[in-house]
Amino acid sequence: MKTVIPVLALALLSFRGHTQSFCPSPEEQELARLIMVYRLEKGLPPIAISEKLTRVAQLHIKDLDAHFDPANRDGCNMHTWSAQGAWTPCCYTRDHKQADCMWNKPREIANFDTDGFEIAGFGSAGLNPQQALDMWKTSAGHNAVLINEGIWKSKTWQSVGIGIGKRFAVVWFADRADDVNCR
Repeated sequence: MKTVIPVLALALLSFRGHTQSFCPSPEEQELARLIMVYRLEKGLPPIAISEKLTRVAQLHIKDLDAHFDPANRDGCNMHTWSAQGAWTPCCYTRDHKQADCMWNKPREIANFDTDGFEIAGFGSAGLNPQQALDMWKTSAGHNAVLINEGIWKSKTWQSVGIGIGKRFAVVWFADRADDVNCR
């Protein structure tokens, strides 16, 4: 049986420099395209694809695919980062008491001085772009982020980063433009 789990977390993003370009793969570009079409259907503007947010998304996806067990019993959700990378390990708990460990993660990775918000999803058989978007659209909290409703109504997303792995998909949103956007 296929399992799909969406997760939300507020994340403060402040990245410190990098040298490699991190732009979306064709599959990630398709997810970005689908998100923008959905936003346009709701009368919202498209969002620029941020190289910095995409870097965070892609690194998080690699870490999740390699080290995160969605059936874990330790209380850590998909916003967790393992001890197997060039970052401080982070167990993001459901009660958000460990939120700072997640919010500080991007500061260790790149250079983007703004708040951000990550939506994440899991599919035991994998997620293609359409499946990821459909999952988020049916989740009230995720949908609110995608189309700036509820507590996100006052935000105007200026940057988005996309990551799709073997079993996980994540999207980062920020209300500040990146100085390097992907085409």
